[in-house]
Amino acid sequence: MHLFPLTVSNQRLVLSADRCIYWEDEQTLLLSDMHIGKSAHFRKAGIAIPQQVFQEDLHRFFQQVHLFSPKQVIVTGDFFHSITNLEHEWFSNWRKVLGSTKISLVKGNHEILVNSAYEDLGIEVIEKEFYLGPFRFSHELLNEKIDTHFSFVGHTHPGIKINGKGKQSFVFPCFYFTQEFCILPAFSKFTGKYLVTPQKGEAAYAIFGKGKEQSITEIAG
Repeated sequence: MHLFPLTVSNQRLVLSADRCIYWEDEQTLLLSDMHIGKSAHFRKAGIAIPQQVFQEDLHRFFQQVHLFSPKQVIVTGDFFHSITNLEHEWFSNWRKVLGSTKISLVKGNHEILVNSAYEDLGIEVIEKEFYLGPFRFSHELLNEKIDTHFSFVGHTHPGIKINGKGKQSFVFPCFYFTQEFCILPAFSKFTGKYLVTPQKGEAAYAIFGKGKEQSITEIAG
């Protein structure tokens, strides 16, 4: 698995090709949009989505926790997708393996259950935003005030289009960095993508490949 070191606001970060960031200075894992319960929600609606989709996402999540051994996990929204279903129960069982690892969730638009439902899973629930060191965390970009903190958000599932030889093109998930914020890629692979185009002073870190062949490439504006 490819890891890409980066410094932001004098903080040491490691971008993982498995769609998350490890913040070394705070021993904290950052991710967004895992959408636990989404595939089961679709199956209930009669859409044939295999259980393996979520199982692979959950497996990657615990692989990343095992790799980095963070003291804390911060999720910038949409960790869950729907009402309680089988996938919530699977996560509940896996949560016990994490032991004392703190999980903090900034609620997204898909966190529709009462806070106690998430707190019962050992998750700290944050309604809108919170600050840690030089960073601010929220589900969406918050434009109602000027803030000197660098922001980490999710929600839009950024992707970047790469043109190949001939007329073919491919869209890859990416970390999208501007001077003021980073939009994290959706951790779940069962999501769409919103195309971004880095401008001057910005960069997208595109995730290529599958499994052990994954890599991260910087595409600057």
